[in-house]
Amino acid sequence: MILVVDSGATKSDWIALNEKGEELFATQTLGLSPEVLTREVIEDRLANNFEISQNRQKVTQLHFYGAGCGTDRMKKFLAEIFTQFFPKAKIDVKEDTYAAIYATTDIGKQGIVCILGTGSNCSYYDGHQPFQKVISLGYILMDDASGNYFGRKLLRDLYFHKIPQDLAIKFTKEYPLDADTIKEHLYKQPNPNTYLATFARFLIENKEHRYCRGVINKGLQQFVNNYIMQFELATKVPCHFVGSIAYYLKDELEGVLNNNDLVMGKVLRKPIEGLVEFHRKTL
Repeated sequence: MILVVDSGATKSDWIALNEKGEELFATQTLGLSPEVLTREVIEDRLANNFEISQNRQKVTQLHFYGAGCGTDRMKKFLAEIFTQFFPKAKIDVKEDTYAAIYATTDIGKQGIVCILGTGSNCSYYDGHQPFQKVISLGYILMDDASGNYFGRKLLRDLYFHKIPQDLAIKFTKEYPLDADTIKEHLYKQPNPNTYLATFARFLIENKEHRYCRGVINKGLQQFVNNYIMQFELATKVPCHFVGSIAYYLKDELEGVLNNNDLVMGKVLRKPIEGLVEFHRKTL
């Protein structure tokens, strides 16, 4: 049995294939980012999924693409957990950038591949391997134009009284936004980045509001400036995007790209289907 996994910070999509490439089952777990989760939490999330735990002895290959797997230390940490959980499997852990590349770009074709989901990153793919100019320092310092970036912006603006009153009233009616609740989630509960990203939905649902439109455009432009424009060939190759933020803000994203003479490529909400097709070709 072959497992192909696309793991974001919020949730992980799992698809099991047999040796012929036929799908056996598809399932989900919560996100498995090693940057923000302990070994115990990751092990619990694996064990609590029925399909995964029932078939752990049958798995011969695990291809895992995950948020938070950008350093060798994080890859090794996760690989050790998987080796114990799937004792008969050959383990391959790569950062989620590779999932986005394999899902959007054909081998041999150049492109810039970006992730805009709970977190964000950007790579240049020369047709054979990816190159990154920016090493991620995690959600507190980076992740421009991501779900947690926009969530953090909303909370800061709410408490600094910078959100227009009509929108602020609507925001506080839809979410529990007292200081104690926010601080509990940010400083005592696991996955604060995922918590922040939940507020991005409000921004997207109200994107026609002048304030939201400004926040969105500024955030996307910041991502272009800090990530995409690092590459000299940025205006000469297509820019592909994966992730819910890119998917639901596709029109706004295309407008910002056009303003910067950049070419919009594919925009996918989830890379898992393209990822599975890539692995079917290698069987």
